[in-house]
Amino acid sequence: MNPIGKKLMASGNKMMSALYRRSNGKIGGKAKAGLPVILLTVPGRKTGEPRTAPICYFKQDDSYIVVGSAGGMKPEPQWVRNLAAAGGGQVRNGADQFGVTARFTEGAEWEHLWNDVVIAKAPFFADYATKSGRVLPIAILTPN
Repeated sequence: MNPIGKKLMASGNKMMSALYRRSNGKIGGKAKAGLPVILLTVPGRKTGEPRTAPICYFKQDDSYIVVGSAGGMKPEPQWVRNLAAAGGGQVRNGADQFGVTARFTEGAEWEHLWNDVVIAKAPFFADYATKSGRVLPIAILTPN
């Protein structure tokens, strides 16, 4: 992504995150096709500074399934790289805040989540995968 695009994306995330926090998720708590949104805060892998991104999720038992789609952009989202480096972070779901540990899926587990959870509930993610030209990472966030 070019530098201007990065700045626009960062500004948009900051604005959405602020609105989400101020409204406890009433503004910004839903995304495309009504998918629910959480705020994920993870330390930056280079700076250690907290970075927050609004992310769609799929609830499974007590965990949150998140996909690093970046709306089909070619580069992997920075939050994925930061989450992989940190191994966890903080989640805000509406007014609730809690710590999570993160585990990225592979193989049969990834296939199951991709087909039976993500695509079954939000088929447009298949378009994101095609547009991006990459396998979209899936992480399981488990509250501490």
